[in-house]
Amino acid sequence: MSERSRIRAARHAAEKKGVSSAIQRTTRQSPYKMRLVIDQIRGKDVNEALGLLKFSKKHAAVQIAKVLNSAVANAEFKSRAGKGNESIDVDTLYIKHAIVNEGPALRRFMPAAQGRATPIRKRTSHDEIILDAREVSRVPRSTRGSERSTTRASSSKGSKG
Repeated sequence: MSERSRIRAARHAAEKKGVSSAIQRTTRQSPYKMRLVIDQIRGKDVNEALGLLKFSKKHAAVQIAKVLNSAVANAEFKSRAGKGNESIDVDTLYIKHAIVNEGPALRRFMPAAQGRATPIRKRTSHDEIILDAREVSRVPRSTRGSERSTTRASSSKGSKG
């Protein structure tokens, strides 16, 4: 199985589990510059990532923000179109997988000395973002209070000595 087939199969498996994704192809920005920005948001919550992208000085942040907003919209649409009709909480979404691959390079030529032409490669990139929802573990208030009192008592016993 080729690498492209494995990636496609993994994406389809992730989509079946209820995860949302978005892909933007042939973005007119070099992959090197895009990776500088996407490395900053990988693994972060969606709201935190959007805040970082909004105030970033890099041009790539605008393109990545578009892909991220599209992935969030896909997650909301998928939750509405599902059987349970439960709306997804955007605050629980985080960036599970974010990658930038190289796209096709536009080949151009620039005039050079003595009638020659030097090649110029205008690079493009493919951006892919996969979102997942974090499980929020909430402890009941009555349990939290009893945990605090037991930790204080055990810590005060250990401090005498």
